[in-house]
Amino acid sequence: MNDRHRVFVSYYHDEDQGYRELFEDLFTDIHDIMVSESVEIGEIVSNLPPESIQQIIREGYLRDSTVTVVLIGAHTWQRKFIDWEISASIRETKNSPRSGLLGILLPTYPGPTDDPNTYCIETIPPRLYDNIQCGFSDIFNWSDDPQCVRSWIHNAFKWKKKIPPNNSRELFKNNRSDERWRYLEDPAAFVRSLSSRDRE
Repeated sequence: MNDRHRVFVSYYHDEDQGYRELFEDLFTDIHDIMVSESVEIGEIVSNLPPESIQQIIREGYLRDSTVTVVLIGAHTWQRKFIDWEISASIRETKNSPRSGLLGILLPTYPGPTDDPNTYCIETIPPRLYDNIQCGFSDIFNWSDDPQCVRSWIHNAFKWKKKIPPNNSRELFKNNRSDERWRYLEDPAAFVRSLSSRDRE
């Protein structure tokens, strides 16, 4: 597989900058499997209205990207910018088609059990989970294997046209401070297994 996609990396700047840099070093510079379209720290004024920030992200950074990768650490789900970036990524507009979407759990992500192949619904970005549920997105553990990551990105690119995303959730107005968001459909079953689907 020689597909090389333009990737927007969504992540929590204060906590996960090192992993974002490592991800891009590995897969843009060393293995050359993607082109980075990410926002640099300080490039967007944070006190603008959400709609303006979404438009800046969509038109300035996502217009040319084809896949959005969400790097998920301990507090990623709480950040309004992550929610806005996911929402802008999967929205189809006249000037910019939607991007594929996938999540990668960082080594700093606090797993809910002793099983490293599980994650807690309530500690990943809720809009990402909505799209895992509808089949538009997948979630994986961190890997530095270029073949794995290339496959994840390429599958996200292919499936963006096959399954409609779920962008119905109300946008975050502020950052969250709770330990978890509330998954109300089945609160007793909030642990899920990571993706093992081969979606070629």
